[in-house]
Amino acid sequence: MDNMDDPSQGADICRVCRSEGMPERPLFHPCICTGSIKYIHQECLVQWMHYSRKEYCELCSYQFSFTPIYAPDMPRRLPIKDVAAGVTSSVLTGIKYWLHFTLVGLAWLCVVPFTACRIYRSLFNGSFDAVISLPLDMWSSKNISGDIFHGCFVVTCTLFAFIGLIWLREQILHGGGPDWLERDEPNNQQQQLNVLLPPIPEDNPAEEADGEVRQENGNQVDEGHWNPIDWGDRAAEDLTWERLLGLDGSLVFLEHVFWVVSMNALFILVFAFCPYQMGNLAISAMSLQEKVAASHFEGLVTTLCGYCLIGMCLLMMHTIATIIGFRRSKRILGLSYIVVKVSLLSVVEIGVLPLVCGWWLDICSLSMFDASFKDRLTSFRMAPGTSMFIHWLVGMVYVYYFASFVLLLREIVRPGVLWFLRNLNDPDFSPIQELIQQGMFQHGRRLIASAMIFGTAVFLVIWLPIRILKFIWPSFLPYNVTLHSDSVNELSMELLLLQVILPALLEQTHTRNWLRLGIYFWCFAVSYCLGLTSYLIGDRREPQPDVPPIHPPAADLGAAHEGLLRRGGPVGFRPYSRPDNFVLRLIVLLIVMAISVVFISLSIITIPVWLGRLAMSFWPSLLPTTSEPSQAPNIHELYTAACGTYICWLSVRAYFFVAGWMPEGRTVVLNRLKFWIKVGLKAIVAFIVLLGIIPFLFGLLLELVMVVPFRVPLHHTPVLWAWQDWALGVLYMKIACAITLMGPDWKLRRAIERTYRDGFMRLDLNVMMNDLAIPVISVLSLFLAIPYVIAYSLVPIGINNKMLRLLIARRIYPTLMASIIITKGLLMQVRQFKRLYEHIKNDKYLVGRRLVNYNHTTPVTGRN
Repeated sequence: MDNMDDPSQGADICRVCRSEGMPERPLFHPCICTGSIKYIHQECLVQWMHYSRKEYCELCSYQFSFTPIYAPDMPRRLPIKDVAAGVTSSVLTGIKYWLHFTLVGLAWLCVVPFTACRIYRSLFNGSFDAVISLPLDMWSSKNISGDIFHGCFVVTCTLFAFIGLIWLREQILHGGGPDWLERDEPNNQQQQLNVLLPPIPEDNPAEEADGEVRQENGNQVDEGHWNPIDWGDRAAEDLTWERLLGLDGSLVFLEHVFWVVSMNALFILVFAFCPYQMGNLAISAMSLQEKVAASHFEGLVTTLCGYCLIGMCLLMMHTIATIIGFRRSKRILGLSYIVVKVSLLSVVEIGVLPLVCGWWLDICSLSMFDASFKDRLTSFRMAPGTSMFIHWLVGMVYVYYFASFVLLLREIVRPGVLWFLRNLNDPDFSPIQELIQQGMFQHGRRLIASAMIFGTAVFLVIWLPIRILKFIWPSFLPYNVTLHSDSVNELSMELLLLQVILPALLEQTHTRNWLRLGIYFWCFAVSYCLGLTSYLIGDRREPQPDVPPIHPPAADLGAAHEGLLRRGGPVGFRPYSRPDNFVLRLIVLLIVMAISVVFISLSIITIPVWLGRLAMSFWPSLLPTTSEPSQAPNIHELYTAACGTYICWLSVRAYFFVAGWMPEGRTVVLNRLKFWIKVGLKAIVAFIVLLGIIPFLFGLLLELVMVVPFRVPLHHTPVLWAWQDWALGVLYMKIACAITLMGPDWKLRRAIERTYRDGFMRLDLNVMMNDLAIPVISVLSLFLAIPYVIAYSLVPIGINNKMLRLLIARRIYPTLMASIIITKGLLMQVRQFKRLYEHIKNDKYLVGRRLVNYNHTTPVTGRN
């Protein structure tokens, strides 16, 4: 860069406007940059900062600074009148914003759900008088909090229903409808679909607005060519979330609240009340009131029956419109039928199928927990909603892991083996398009097949292994799932398990690789023994994409595979060689697979729990004196299973480590052992400090500050359980770390992030101790030691009353903590008052700001 300080090269110029400095526009050098970019005008810099939104130099990263310029008549200290006026103005502004945001919160969080709940209740009350008295019920103060809570659920349902309709409309627009709907239809699909659902702006609505054709006769515009998309874009041009919710300070959101309440009422009337009434009529006509009432979900079942009846009526009306030739009515009825069909099928696939799987899992595992079906019915009658939700959640977890296992299996077997299961990784797979395109018969057949596959898997994985285990080892079952929350040791074990052991196990990625390797070896061994290597895992060489199958298409199982694969579109398929007795070999493969599944499931049910019980038997306080490792201990089996699983995981991990090191020679093995011993020692030290000392000090401090003063009377002696304080400290420490990571950027947050990012492999023990452990331990130790020294060393010197000394010793910890909190609050208020004082002074007497030069000694003179 040229050095502009040299007079031989000309005068100094601004780096932005390239102009020289003048008395009314002097040049400044506000950063470290030198040469031709050293100087700049203040106006140019301010304009650049406005557009770049940066307060530092992009080249040298030096922070620009400005010094305020006040009016000459500014007093040394502001008068009390000015300070009082400024404080009053700030208080009034704060009250104004507080009132506005309170109104916003009340409108969206109270008025909207409250009105939705009252409208819902009046419609479903079953009498016409309730609808007439709805305006009076709105002003009733009875059970307001409960109505607001239930109204939030109603508003959420209506919101999801509206979003689902919009999304379904977009799916039909982009993917098309079924063949029977698209047959003999004109090309103006979007115009006809807009009749049923509101329009959605496309990717480039401006181009559509420009190409829009308007026919004018004189001064009259043909409204048939009015583009609602363009109108909607213009209407929502300036609408933002702040303006929509009322966070911009305006009262326009009250209009939005009115429209939301109206939309809620409309959705409740159309999508809940009408189907419920139609379902009620159908159930009454078939005399099924008692059976529906026995389900404990009378409203839901009645509404679903109403939707089924609406779907059949729409299908009949669509058929009649097709025969008569009402093309527009036929399409509207067809689209309405698709909406109802997709809604019902979604409820069945997302709600009913996982619920059935959850109940089937529970029924097949009853003997594992020494329970009966009668017990489950009793718990269902006591809390039907909770019981159904738990079974649905268990079913959803089962379906998710089943799908994950199928995805893992597809990575191993030949493409085309799992022809009867949908490939979720297929880019052409769209479940919503399947719901739209396929008929009810196809969906019903697929749901029955899915239920049979899920049920058979549960039978092989749960019921049959339990029966075999009860036959060969009767004393092993049932599992003990009784909770003893009053046990201190069990509480400590529960927190240790949930907060330390299980997260460390779940964060490992080796489990999936081990499972994949085991499945591959099983497939290879079984297919090799049965001569199905080409069919099950494919040939070694990669087949050409256009090579036809080796066997000719025929009415056999291989042709059925190929036909089913190619019927649904471009699904992956790899040809294979068919050996003799192909069908018989497949039957034997299925039998071997079932036996292997039962054996593996039996091992998973037995080995981890047995190892966990054996390990827990060395903990005498958890087991009775007469307990043996083969018998069910007096502890929750969650802990024994987790302990045994961790032992198995460590054993397998150690085996793979040793097996991977052995071929590399003795020297490499010794070096790696030294490395891992070093890492293990560092991990042990970090574990003792971060998960031992700090949680114990933290838990003990909170025990003395919060628990002992408020729960232990003065005439009782507090008993401090070190084990319980440590266990609770682990939980408190995780909460404190989460709050720290969500807070502002400071030294402790950076230390926690670095320790978590480095892990045990790259852990710098010195940095961890100096930046994280020692400061935290020092602060916690001081909070524990200083009150103790004051209460038991200094107070007895000047106070002889034992009761007063005891009172001080018990209350000194919360008093000291409250004093620190109050002091910090007062200091914060002082800083806020100083900022307010500067703000008042700047508002009244500030006339400008002057840019400050780098390493300046005297202010630069010049006009403002």
